[in-house]
Formats: sequence, C-alpha cells, structure tokens
Amino acid sequence: MTESHTAARDLAEVPAAEVISSVAVHLMSAAAVKCGLGEEGDASKDLDEARKLITALAGLVTAARPDLGIHAAPLRDGLQSLQRAFREASSEPDEPGEGPGEKLTGRV
Repeated sequence: MTESHTAARDLAEVPAAEVISSVAVHLMSAAAVKCGLGEEGDASKDLDEARKLITALAGLVTAARPDLGIHAAPLRDGLQSLQRAFREASSEPDEPGEGPGEKLTGRV
C-alpha cells in the first residue's frame, strides 16, 4: 500500500470537524507569526500576509460554525484575538469593521 493511500485511508476516519479545526489552527499559528507574535517577534511580522491568513480563517470559521460543535467557540475566540492583535500591530489601524475578516465576522 502506498504512503498516500494509507494517509487517505487514515484521513477518511477523521471527523470533518477535526479536519476543519486542524486547518484553522494552522491558519491561526501562521497569522500569529505574521502579526509578530512568534518567537522571532517583529522580525517575522508581515501584516499583508497576516491579513490574508486572518481573512481566510474568518471565512473558514464562519462557514463551518454550524458543524464545529465544541470546537466553534475556541476557534471564534482565537480568531477574534488575532483580529485584535492585527489591529494593535498596525501603525495605521483599519476603520472599525474594515479589519481582516471583519466583513465575515462583524466588527471586533
């Protein structure tokens, strides 16, 4: 059996909410680093990239919310924390409701 076939079979056994949550955590981690919150601090800060990641995360969390069960609230809280961190990291913060993902989540 090939490695990709084994991985696909293993993935078939994982509930959708867990797959979605895993992807969301990867987006959160990458966005946090791009907001300058990683070990490297401001050296890794790239707010243009952070905006894209946070907006993608907002779309995923918003669209999947009905299916996430117990994972929904922590993911939403993490998203809001990143949206606030982005605002704090910006030298010229976006207008309220115009920050990354806020068109999908509402004003943070």
